[in-house]
Amino acid sequence: MVTVETIDLGLIDYKEAWDFQEQLFNRVVEEKLEQRANQVNLKTPTRNYLLLCEHPHVYTLGKSGDEKHMLLNEELLKSKNARFYKINRGGDITYHGPGQLVVYPILNLDNFFTDIHKYLRYLEEAVILTLQEYGIQGGRVPGLTGVWLDGNNAAKARKICAMGVKCSRWVTMHGIGFNVNTNLDYFNFIVPCGINDKAVTSVQKELDYEINMEEMKQRLLDNLANIFSFNFVKQLNAHN
Repeated sequence: MVTVETIDLGLIDYKEAWDFQEQLFNRVVEEKLEQRANQVNLKTPTRNYLLLCEHPHVYTLGKSGDEKHMLLNEELLKSKNARFYKINRGGDITYHGPGQLVVYPILNLDNFFTDIHKYLRYLEEAVILTLQEYGIQGGRVPGLTGVWLDGNNAAKARKICAMGVKCSRWVTMHGIGFNVNTNLDYFNFIVPCGINDKAVTSVQKELDYEINMEEMKQRLLDNLANIFSFNFVKQLNAHN
């Protein structure tokens, strides 16, 4: 069974977390290139990581996104104490902020399966199973990524978890933004994921009480480990 090192970064600036992702991503890619140079079986486990964090208010635009979906100019961004980054994941624009659980898996998919669509469905399934533990029925909307509530009802459909990933040499980065105790007002300043006819929600909004974030992290981590069949070990020093 593959081992995944989990690192809880707490509340961290988006750019700092992005740089750290890049560092770990490059480390895994280098391990794979060394294996290839030494004619080692690529199925030989490399290091794998899973970062958990929250971000101060920030909007990120994927490489295929439309900048018009950001509805704030630079001055208004500052007034909302928010930042904006164009980044190298798939997908359109999304928001991250305090109370949203962000998960960044840096996984060598050669250690699991080389199927990016299966990878996305597994991430979604882990969130769906976690929501079930809180009595919330999550699901999917055909043709769209992420996890939705009432996804089969166009009038009621609302997104509770957004996803955007990068995968190169079968190594992943970026991941999911799961609205747990998120201030949803910040979504009013964008066209979330480029979709202008569906709402967003959070676990807190659906249940009408604040969720224990540490409990949520553990439940989601357990579901990810079960679905991907990995063992996780916690790494206390994020920069080892």
